[in-house]
Amino acid sequence: MESNPGIKRFIVWMVFAVLVVLADQATKEAIIRWVPLYGDVPINDFINLTHQQNTGAAFSFLAGAGGWQRWFFVLLASVVSVVLVVWLWRIRSSNLLVLSAGLTLVLGGAIGNLADRIRLGYVTDFIQVWFGSWAFPSFNVADSAITVGAALLIIDSLFLSGKEKAAPPEAAPPE
Repeated sequence: MESNPGIKRFIVWMVFAVLVVLADQATKEAIIRWVPLYGDVPINDFINLTHQQNTGAAFSFLAGAGGWQRWFFVLLASVVSVVLVVWLWRIRSSNLLVLSAGLTLVLGGAIGNLADRIRLGYVTDFIQVWFGSWAFPSFNVADSAITVGAALLIIDSLFLSGKEKAAPPEAAPPE
C-alpha cells in the first residue's frame, strides 16, 4: 500500500506543533523552578527573564475579570486549535509552505498557552523587553510562536495564497 504524501506532510506539521508546545512548556517549567515570582534576571541592557502569571490574554486583557476568563480562554483556544488542525488537514496535499507553517506555529502556541490555563489557571510569561524606561508586556515561547505564525499568515494572505487565481486567463488561440 503506497502512502499518501499529503498525510506525511500533515504528520510533519503536527510534529512541528508538538515541538513548539514542548519548547514552550519546558521553558515555562524552567522559569517556574529557577526564577522567583515577579523576580527578574537581566540578560543584557534590553532583555530580562522574569516570572509573571497572566490570568488574562495578550497585554493582560481581562486579567482582573474575576476568574471566568480562564474557562473562556480555554474554550476559545480549544475551538481555535480544532479549526487549525482541520485547516491543516484540508490543505495537506498542497504545497502551501508559508500558510502551513503559520497555521502550525499558531496551533503550537495556542496549545502551549492552553496547557498552562488548564493546569495552572494562568499563563506563565517570562521574556521582558525594555526600551529605555519602557517595558513591553512580558511574553513566552507560545506567544512568540503565535506572533510569528500570524505574521506568516499575513504574508501568505497578501503575497502568496490565491495569486494563481488572480492571474488573467490565457487568451483563446485565434481560429
